[in-house]
Amino acid sequence: MSRKRPIVPEAREALVSFKQEVAKELGLQNDTNAGYVGGEMVKKMVEDAEKSLTHLGRS
Repeated sequence: MSRKRPIVPEAREALVSFKQEVAKELGLQNDTNAGYVGGEMVKKMVEDAEKSLTHLGRS
C-alpha cells in the first residue's frame, strides 16, 4: 500500500531530506529513476531502522 502522506505530518521535511540523502548515497537521480529510487530508499530506511533498534536494545 502506497502512502503519499507521512503518519506524522510534521516529519515531512525530514523524510524528504532523508530520501534525498539516500538517493545521493546510492548514486541515483530521484527524478530519473523514481520507481527504483523509491524501492531502494525503502530498503535502506528499513536497514537503518533495524540497525538503530538493534543498538537501542543493546544499551
